Amino acid sequence: MVKQKQHPENIHQENPTTLKELILFNDDVNTFDFVIETLIEVCEHEHEQAEQCAMIAHLKGKCMVKTGDYFELKPISVEMSFRGLTVSIE
Repeated sequence: MVKQKQHPENIHQENPTTLKELILFNDDVNTFDFVIETLIEVCEHEHEQAEQCAMIAHLKGKCMVKTGDYFELKPISVEMSFRGLTVSIE
């Protein structure tokens, strides 16, 4: 039996339909009110949830604000970045 070598480009290839997290990072630029407003408008958070996420990002440096597959999170990430927030999909 011959073992097939896995090509390096396939080792890190991920399935875009697997569950991902949208991470919001703290910054010293945006106000709490702006971050809360953005989370409500873009991520469809309730006000209390948006406040909690803003506080966690402030205190811990980052906060997971939404989960979903890559295709669901990408437009949300783009809009939040467009509004000046620092986010990533992990």
